[in-house]
Amino acid sequence: MKFDRHPPTERLKPYIKYFVVSENELGSEYKVFPSSGLVIGFQYKGQLSAMNGKQEDRLSTSGITGISKSYKTFKNTPNIGTILVYFTETGFTHFASHPANELYNLSLSLADIFDQGVTKEVEEKLFSATTDLQRIQIVEAFLLSQLKDIQADRLIVEAVKLLCQSQGTIRIQELLEKLHISQSAFEKRFRKVVGTTPKKFASIIRFNAVLDSLNEDKSLTEICYEHHFFDQAHFIKDFRLFTGDTPEQFKHSL
Repeated sequence: MKFDRHPPTERLKPYIKYFVVSENELGSEYKVFPSSGLVIGFQYKGQLSAMNGKQEDRLSTSGITGISKSYKTFKNTPNIGTILVYFTETGFTHFASHPANELYNLSLSLADIFDQGVTKEVEEKLFSATTDLQRIQIVEAFLLSQLKDIQADRLIVEAVKLLCQSQGTIRIQELLEKLHISQSAFEKRFRKVVGTTPKKFASIIRFNAVLDSLNEDKSLTEICYEHHFFDQAHFIKDFRLFTGDTPEQFKHSL
């Protein structure tokens, strides 16, 4: 199995965190946990399906997944190869005319967002490519062709920065006071750029901080209160929503 990260070119660094080249010789079913940005995937070999209970919903060769409210389960065929594009928290809106919140909790064909002819051309080039470098360059060329000359919403960029710095624990009211904006105006702008509400985004940031803490030599009680959960029940409820497991089950599986 391969899961190699590649940095984007300088022009794309404000919008793309990194690319991943993922390959798996075996067919498998696996969970994907909520992340703080949208993700594009191109299958250059094999097939991917989303699992809805026992039902398999076959996904397009190229697709995009919005910010999710909980974990999603996918199933891949043997010998799958995928290029993944991980956007920064505010990066997606610099490429598409669709507000990010329209993709909330959805996995769509890339042709629903970008020109079908262009996405088809990218898929064909990826099928023909023989190296990871070639595949990354094809995807970068596609992204650069779609990059829009628009100004970033600096207030939302600052809000995301503050939420990440606090690991999702800053109160929304405190955020509003720091940014000098009303709640309704802030939430509308935030959802359009980031893809979900500030409250939900904060919970995802906090969840991912908790995941990092599970690798440290700390008790679950310490982790619970370190990340400002009101009590253990709240901690377990949130964690189960994002992973399908209790923190204890998840840590044991590690």
